[in-house]
Amino acid sequence: MIRPTGTPASGGRRRRGWVWLIVLAFVGFGLWATWTLVSGLLHLESVSMAAARGGGPRLEEVLLEDHDAAWKVAVVDLEGIISSDFMDPMGYDLVDLIRAQLKRAGEDHRVRAVILRINSPGGEVIASDELYRAIRRFQEEHDKPVVAVMENVAASGGYYVAVGSRWIVANEMTLTGSIGVILSTWNYRGLMDKVGIRPYTYKSGRFKDMLSGARDPSEIPPEEREMLQALIDEVFDRFKEVVAEGRNAAAEANDPEGRRLVENWEDYADGRVFSGAEAYRLGFVDELGNFETARERALALAGIEDANVVRYQRRLTFADLFPLFGRARVEPVRVDLGVELPKLRTGHLYFLPPALVP
Repeated sequence: MIRPTGTPASGGRRRRGWVWLIVLAFVGFGLWATWTLVSGLLHLESVSMAAARGGGPRLEEVLLEDHDAAWKVAVVDLEGIISSDFMDPMGYDLVDLIRAQLKRAGEDHRVRAVILRINSPGGEVIASDELYRAIRRFQEEHDKPVVAVMENVAASGGYYVAVGSRWIVANEMTLTGSIGVILSTWNYRGLMDKVGIRPYTYKSGRFKDMLSGARDPSEIPPEEREMLQALIDEVFDRFKEVVAEGRNAAAEANDPEGRRLVENWEDYADGRVFSGAEAYRLGFVDELGNFETARERALALAGIEDANVVRYQRRLTFADLFPLFGRARVEPVRVDLGVELPKLRTGHLYFLPPALVP
């Protein structure tokens, strides 16, 4: 058989062309992957440096309501149990996130007011106090009002945070109040005796094993109970001080529209939960309504006619995956699109209704 002259040579060139194309594709992919990895590491380093300087979590602005206005009202959400537990791999907690949102709202000259949307039963004592102080400081430094709007529940620590606001709006059926402090622990000595386990404790001082659940109740000295109760009373006094401080400051700033606490308001600060309607009657909130009510009030306090409504949400990048890779050696990596509430710990002071404390 006679083959056309030059056919094998041209076929070989086509095969070599495909080989080079595949090689270039792999080289290109390798360069892209290397660049992505290096840029991610550099970005992670810059994030770590920013965090060390107090930069906080990265946020992006999301438009909730577009009213074609020049001004903006920022919505900050306080959802779930107030805790100092880490929320993400970068090591930021709820307090860090809300502080960062307030900072963003303060630096944006177009943001004229903030709506603090609360749906929380309370939480840790220190975290609640930090948020209260952050809200008061934001209003003093930036002269922008914060309007708190209570949704399903804003009790105990949730109310503690709310009283830092200029104005408080509650639904008639909102569960609020629960002004008080709780400390809970377990005593499992009886169970240990049943299974034949006896603890041996060596301590440097008489009260070093305070709150230990391994002791027989008869071994707990009465002085320890008195000290713990004194600690509870001290934190409780601070709670009542914050309520009086926040509500009186709001009443002065909102005079004559704002509501003042009734004279015997401390009689209701015994841990009880009451409705939004009752809270309004007692002066714990300024107005009954919903989110739209809070928006209208924020516009009025800011002295503007209309504004777009925005919120700030956590922005995750490729760099956020690296801490997960580092932790994968000691524990499995879980990817969850929901929110996991922090675990309540015994022996910690909480602003929470008793039913929520273990």
